[in-house]
Amino acid sequence: MARILSILVGLFFTVALAWAFVNGAYIQITEPTGPTAEHEFHLHPKDVHFASDGPFGKFDNQQLQRGFQVYKEVCAACHSLEYVAFRDLAQLGYTDAEVKAIAAGFSVPGVDPNTGESTMVPGTPTDYFPKPFANDVAARAANNNAVPPDLSLIAKARHNGPAYVYSLLTGYRDQPAELVKEFPGSKTPPGLHYNPYFANLNLAMPPPLTTDGQVEYSDGTKATVDQMAKDVSAFLVWTAEPKLEKRKQTGWAVLGFLLFATILGYMSYRSIWADKKH
Repeated sequence: MARILSILVGLFFTVALAWAFVNGAYIQITEPTGPTAEHEFHLHPKDVHFASDGPFGKFDNQQLQRGFQVYKEVCAACHSLEYVAFRDLAQLGYTDAEVKAIAAGFSVPGVDPNTGESTMVPGTPTDYFPKPFANDVAARAANNNAVPPDLSLIAKARHNGPAYVYSLLTGYRDQPAELVKEFPGSKTPPGLHYNPYFANLNLAMPPPLTTDGQVEYSDGTKATVDQMAKDVSAFLVWTAEPKLEKRKQTGWAVLGFLLFATILGYMSYRSIWADKKH
């Protein structure tokens, strides 16, 4: 019985190996070879720095408030913050009254107390940011058949997320003539927009930040396109990891404890074995 079982197991792995080999060879033969437009013209994110970067980095609440203002006035029309509640904004330095006013400026699903029917009501601090579209069908209809992603975790969901968001927002440009010349079939389709920082170079989202002063900052900061892109990117770092500062503080405390324990252990070792001969 054991011999039969071992034969069957060996046969299974042999078949699996053969299938993997044949499938890999088929893909290698059928897939196009050589350089692609995405490989040749896709750019890595720009080099940009934020206050929260590094082991000692901390959030700049003033910048986060500016970033939230950009999100609210520009991005919220298409993108949700599904995992962020209005009350969380208190961490950015907003007062309770300001949080209540911000929440009331959004409409969230609720129930009509008179009829019991579903309706939209002003938000409260305990509510989460609402989705801008009723469903994916409505989202696709309004965005050239693309569903705008939720931005709550975008800074963590993308490699080098903050720099990626900043680069994407500031990276829109005309499609290079050499791209079309080298890859004739890669011309940006109607309704899409060329951006070399996007994986396949063309995306449905039009440039959201188009002109300086598009947002009027309450703290008087000059709202250039570059500044707005940096601020909203910094804000999305916070939405993705609001406890970033606490994590770093805890990490340093743990490292300090481990260093102390290591030194204490070494001193104990030397004390116990000091009179012992090897």
